[in-house]
Amino acid sequence: QVQLVESGGGSVQAGGSLRLSCRASGYTGGDNYWGWFRQAPGKEREGVATMYTAGGSILIPDSVKDRFTISQDIPKHTVYLQMNSLKPEDTALYFCALGGGSPLWARLHPTAYNFWGQGTQVTVSS
Repeated sequence: QVQLVESGGGSVQAGGSLRLSCRASGYTGGDNYWGWFRQAPGKEREGVATMYTAGGSILIPDSVKDRFTISQDIPKHTVYLQMNSLKPEDTALYFCALGGGSPLWARLHPTAYNFWGQGTQVTVSS
């Protein structure tokens, strides 16, 4: 069974940076993709980045693409989300996810994913 564990969340002031990590245990590779999502109280879960587990096929929405970067360490089955120039509206619970079988255009939607981490809180103060 695949398990995902996120780390790296915390509290920062506006303009600061954070790097989230997510490591998959029980994952042995395959035709899959990573996703990073966030969910603020009272809002829907929003996809902020996706990347193919073998590299490439990166998609980041326009709302964060100038500030967020996704990368990975393939041998370690670990994916990262680098977040720069953070804003108070970036405050949310951030999740990583692992999925398979969906085309690239669909991979920012939660239904494209089978496995989820427990989330890590990011709080940005003004």
